[in-house]
Amino acid sequence: MRNFCAIFDVLQPLDFYVWAIVGPSGPIIVDTGFDAAMGRKRQREMIKPVGEGLKAVGIEPTQVKTVIISHMHYDHIGNYDLFPRARYHLQDCEMAYATGRCMCHMALRLPFEVDDVVAMVRKVFDGRVAFHDGEDEVAPGITVHHIGGHSKGLQSVRVKTRCGPVVLAADAAHLYAHMETGRIFPITYNVAEVVEGYATLKKLAASPKHVVPGHDPLVLTRYPAAKAGLEGWVVRLDVDPRD
Repeated sequence: MRNFCAIFDVLQPLDFYVWAIVGPSGPIIVDTGFDAAMGRKRQREMIKPVGEGLKAVGIEPTQVKTVIISHMHYDHIGNYDLFPRARYHLQDCEMAYATGRCMCHMALRLPFEVDDVVAMVRKVFDGRVAFHDGEDEVAPGITVHHIGGHSKGLQSVRVKTRCGPVVLAADAAHLYAHMETGRIFPITYNVAEVVEGYATLKKLAASPKHVVPGHDPLVLTRYPAAKAGLEGWVVRLDVDPRD
């Protein structure tokens, strides 16, 4: 008999990613990571700043006009001043969740940072947030899909590429092993939505191997570097991954 909780008895390394979709609509950023100060607060090691990574592939953050936020946890919504010209795309229910009664409970608010949430509210009042309810198109070939589970309004992103649709799962699947075995990450709002979400992710992608999990270090070994010198740091996802 398999013990589905056994994985929680073993330390599992996690990587923290920011994604850049480069195409005719200009660079579209998916999630914005966290900065060095937040890394120290949360005891997370900062390998490279987000802005530095984007500039390494020719993207100037101040010129980015579109940012998709998968959900509002601290490791996906930080660096909120890095993209001053951007319009942010977010699920309605994620904003309601992050500012509503659920935040009265420590277990649910733990992965949120109040300053990040307030910064997003300010963007709403500045007219810089586009809200989505379920599935929607952000740009030609780029759609968002509400999954929920890990956070109430979590959305994944489907991108049409030359190797077929690739799905940026974000935290709808933290690791490849979660999708492969049906395991659940400890921080979860709705377990049923998580396991149903695994099936949805696979349906949206060209194949299960074209679903990119949100925190798996294996992503950096299954995909090639974006260009020479960026090995182990920046990879490209518009090619078939290594098995």
